[in-house]
Parts: sequence; C-alpha cells; structure tokens
Amino acid sequence: MPRPTGRVLTLLELLQSGGTRTVAELADRLGVEGRTVRRYVDHLIDLDVPVESVRGRYGGYRLAPGYRLPPLMLSDDEALAVLLGLVAGRRAGLTTAERTASETASAKIRRVLPQHVARRLDALLEALAFTDQPGEFDAPDAGVLLPIADAVRHRRPVSIRYTDRDGRRSERTLHAYGIVAHAGRWYVTGKDTEVGEDRTFRLDRIADARTLPGSFEAPVGPAPAQRVLSGFATAEYRHEVTLRIHGTVEQIRAHLPAGVARLEEYESAAEEDQATERWLRVELRAERLDWLPPVLAALDRPFVIERPDELRDLVIAFADRLTSRARRA
Repeated sequence: MPRPTGRVLTLLELLQSGGTRTVAELADRLGVEGRTVRRYVDHLIDLDVPVESVRGRYGGYRLAPGYRLPPLMLSDDEALAVLLGLVAGRRAGLTTAERTASETASAKIRRVLPQHVARRLDALLEALAFTDQPGEFDAPDAGVLLPIADAVRHRRPVSIRYTDRDGRRSERTLHAYGIVAHAGRWYVTGKDTEVGEDRTFRLDRIADARTLPGSFEAPVGPAPAQRVLSGFATAEYRHEVTLRIHGTVEQIRAHLPAGVARLEEYESAAEEDQATERWLRVELRAERLDWLPPVLAALDRPFVIERPDELRDLVIAFADRLTSRARRA
C-alpha cells in the first residue's frame, strides 16, 4: 500500500507548531492508531527530519530544537492565492491579534519566495483596493493580474485583449490607475488611450495583458475604488431615476450604496456631518424599476420622486398591495 503522504505532512505540521505532542494526541488529530503514528514518525526520520522521542509520563514526540522547514516552493498562482487570502482576512474585521499574525505570516511567505515573484506580488498588493469587506471573489488569472499590477505600480501602458458583455472583442491600450475588488469581481480602471476617457474593465474578460514601453503621469482626483463605484452609478441604463430623500447619509447609503446611486445634498448646509438629517438628492440608473419600491419602503424615510413617472406608479401599486394584504390579515 502507498504511504499516506497527506497524514505524514499533517504530522510534520503538528510537530512544527512546537512543544512535545503525545502519541495519544497525535493519533486523535490524525484519526489513526498509536502504532500508525509511530510508523509515520519513522517516515519523517527516513526523510532526515529530526524527530525526537521524549520518554516519561508526558512524553511523546517533538522536533529537534532549531529545526526549520526548507524554503517554500510556490508557483505564482499558489503564492497569489495565499497572499490574497491573508489580505482578505485582514479586511474581514479580524481582531488585532489575528491581524498581526496575518501580517507576519504574509511577511514570512514573501521572504522565502524567489525575488522576481516577490516583487510582482508586492506590486499587486500595492495596486489593490477593496470597495467593501470582501466575500467570495472570482479568482483572476495570475497571467493577467500580475502584468496589470506591474503596469499600475510603474505607470506603464498595458495592452489588453478584452471581450465586452455583448461578446465583441477588441485590443485596448490602457493607462491603468489601479485594481479594484468589488462585489465578488475584479476590475482595472484607467484611461483608454483610444477614446481618451476613463474606463473600467472586468479582469475575467481580459484574455491577455502585456506591458508596453513608455510611461504616464498618475492622475489627480478620486482613488481607483471611487472611480469604479462612480462608473457603476453613472453607467448607461434604461431608466434614469431622481429622488429627494430626507434622512442621514448613513441611512440612505445602507439601502442605496455608492455603487448603485449618486448622493448630493439638496438643501445647502454648512456642516458635513453625515449623522444630520436633511434633504438629499439621489440619482441612479437602472435596467428595471421593480426593485426600487421595496427599497424605499425599507428605507422608511420621507421621499419625493422627481422622475420617472413610471416609478411613482410602481410605488403606489406596491403600497396598495401592502394595504390590501394588511386588511385581509
């Protein structure tokens, strides 16, 4: 029978964590019998891993003092997956102690990586921004993500082959400002040199990316994440909606986030306190309007619909349905 390599490696990880582990503890963690643990220890010794046997009441096995695992051998994709996982963990609201452990683990991984891989991954982490706490992301292709990150860091043009949502393919030259992870997808935002305007591209629709000679000046203005959110809020859709809502910025943003709607102050106020209730103008674009009446009901703040009339009709119909059902109950 072949050796159970996975359990042998798990045993090594347990011993590497430090201290002396009893045979009973190791057997329980590995789901095997004590004699099998001893056989796994023999496998490690055959591989020149210095496992010591400790006798006595609290005896067991431990690694010889000073032993360290050899340098990690990670591919670009493996290193990318590990470091992005650590970054996402820090963004998920970890405690201070866990955040420190995540940062030190990231530093240790970078130290044992080949220098050219470490530089490219550092470029990615420097170029990356999150719009919110991350959930599950569509993992981008490292062959696309890393060249774009390098272009962002060194302000070099990058050529991309892109397929839009209608299936049209094109080759673009982009002055990439930054990489943004938003709502489970990855985006690069920058200036499309062919049209001379800022554009946002989904990374999963980019088939190839390569940096080009030359350089460009970093633009002034919003950060890459804000550029992506503003682009979503102003994109062309079937309906243009304008509302006036009385409430705080926080109350409105809880139901209409920056990626959905633009928020402007309707009545001028000297203070910029987001906790102050006042009339605010909300503008958004949408393919459909049927999702908005429930959102406005959940917001539970005074509002005025400026346009379109179709939305006003949908809100009235939604209110009538709620009233009818409440009376029946």
